[in-house]
Amino acid sequence: MIVLENLTKHYGKTIAVRRLSVTIPAGQIFGFIGPNGAGKTTTIKMMGGLLAPTSGSVNICGINMATHPEQAKAKIGFIPDRPYLYEKLTAMEFLRFTAALYGVDGSGFAARAEEKLHLFALLDRADELIESFSHGMKQRLIMAAALLHSPEVIIVDEPMVGLDPVAIKMVKNLFKRLAAEGIAIFMSTHTLQVAEDVCNRIGVIHKGALLAIGSIDELRHDTSLQGAGLEDVFIKLTAEN
Repeated sequence: MIVLENLTKHYGKTIAVRRLSVTIPAGQIFGFIGPNGAGKTTTIKMMGGLLAPTSGSVNICGINMATHPEQAKAKIGFIPDRPYLYEKLTAMEFLRFTAALYGVDGSGFAARAEEKLHLFALLDRADELIESFSHGMKQRLIMAAALLHSPEVIIVDEPMVGLDPVAIKMVKNLFKRLAAEGIAIFMSTHTLQVAEDVCNRIGVIHKGALLAIGSIDELRHDTSLQGAGLEDVFIKLTAEN
């Protein structure tokens, strides 16, 4: 479970995120959408413990990120939009490094790593240097690493960037399966069709403030756009604000 309570971030006089309160229960895929500069990345950085909020709190599975950051981060699989990878390592070496950071048991590492590499169609490239990988392969590797320690929460920023149609379908199905297993997924994306396809609930942020939150049907109802796609709903909400 993810609980954000009155989460706020100031940069001088600029308010990047304003009193954001959202709860994402176990098993839910929450889509977080908004224009460029709306506060999505700032929110994600605060959720992942990379940035301290000005006020408010982040709780991951009942653990406060500010007071117990290591315990909270251990519950998270974090997938950034621009992953940093040690490109002189092989894919397997990178997973071993990640496993060590999360304290994954050494005796079970090999089987778990092979399972994740197979899942993301990288097993045959396990011993190749990451510098030889395409952007899409690197994105799939960072997803494999994020799932290696069996997180209870996944925070993902633009998950489909650089992925081909086959990989996009695989990731969408994977997120649905993980949610069915009880994992809470917070997904920020500009790809509104992906949000419409996989998310149970969606929040629309604009100028740091949450404009609307609910299922797609609820957002359609709120904007009087019954039967419309998420793109039309999004445009109306942000244009009116």
